[in-house]
Amino acid sequence: MRLYKMLRPIFPLAVALVALPVACGSATAIEPDPTGGDKRPPVVLSDQARRLHASSLVADGHNDLPWEIRTQSRGRFDRLDISKRQPTLQTDIPKLRQGGVGAQFWSVWVPVSTAQRGVALTTTLEQIDLVKAMIARYPETFELALTVDDIERIHKSGKIASLIGVEGGHSIEGSLNVLRQLYELGARYMTLTHSDSLDWADSATDQPRAGGHSPFGEEVVREMNRLGMMVDISHVSPECMMATLRVAKAPVIFSHSSARAVSDHPRNVPDDVLKLTAANGGVVMVNFFSAFIVPETARIDVERMAFRREKEKQLASEAQVDAAVRRWDAERGGRGPRGTIHTLIDHIDHIVQVAGVDHVGLGSDYDGISILPTQLDDASSYPYITQALLDRGYSHEDVRKILGLNLLRAMRQTEQTAAKLKGETGR
Repeated sequence: MRLYKMLRPIFPLAVALVALPVACGSATAIEPDPTGGDKRPPVVLSDQARRLHASSLVADGHNDLPWEIRTQSRGRFDRLDISKRQPTLQTDIPKLRQGGVGAQFWSVWVPVSTAQRGVALTTTLEQIDLVKAMIARYPETFELALTVDDIERIHKSGKIASLIGVEGGHSIEGSLNVLRQLYELGARYMTLTHSDSLDWADSATDQPRAGGHSPFGEEVVREMNRLGMMVDISHVSPECMMATLRVAKAPVIFSHSSARAVSDHPRNVPDDVLKLTAANGGVVMVNFFSAFIVPETARIDVERMAFRREKEKQLASEAQVDAAVRRWDAERGGRGPRGTIHTLIDHIDHIVQVAGVDHVGLGSDYDGISILPTQLDDASSYPYITQALLDRGYSHEDVRKILGLNLLRAMRQTEQTAAKLKGETGR
């Protein structure tokens, strides 16, 4: 989700920007409502929800802690010890434990600019090493998982199953051989694009270059199916989503996207694609970012992205672009309302209505986003989702599916598809 991560401030500062007072005449100041006018009462945790949550396998599809560790401490855990609460992070071990997280896909995102400099693969390898260093540094908490059986075993042991997701096809530098190497190093999904279109796949937030997919893009999807690597179509254009769903033989995932019918942002999933995803057996893991899920904040964000693209053409350096975007934000009093946890559940409800309860999960995007709804401030917040789902009448079985079992089912089917394809080809 990196178009936003490159400008990510420390979260409390981001909240302060959203809540900047607006002068009214010369005497009074009116503080904007951070909920965007959502008058629904806060979620109150019950003992029933706590028990259900504790007995569920909570699996999150996308977390950007690795890049934050790289940015804030140069990858040094002695400088930023995540075994302790860290106010500059949305994720640390105490928060994960409080949130009851059982399995986490760690994003090994690298900026698209690394591809322009010819160092995308090198930087991705460094990020994979950082995830493995984190697991080695905190072995009592984390263990690398490569299969669904691993996830279940690690969760039963009381540890957090840690998986690797590559965020952006620019990381493979146009090579299926590199894709295979990343799989061997532990990557179990790859997002086909990030913020920029590639010559083989189109991004949702850039001009198209491939008409959805090029023939090489189709090869990438087929090879991922053969390997047993989940195909992630967050960040891609609707045309690329549909092209992927036509080719894919295993369930696809959206590792961190929400419902476009609820909030009209290009990073969200249209209803026609939701229906195709259900037919494919895939899973849409809802993103917690206010700029995706709150309609007014999404509207502002679309304008903001267009402004940034224009400044990238005009200005010489990324620092100048960042400064221009910060001024743009300040002139408008911030990024827009945060919304509330109820806003997120609205997206889950819509996906359930269109695609079915078997096709929705959680993809928080923690530590890659700067604005979060109330009661979803950090990785300790997942129990509130369980309570909110119960409040809306979801059964215990369906809550467990949304919290993680749907993702595990899609991953297991991906493994089974790979075994079948390898049996057919002998590779």
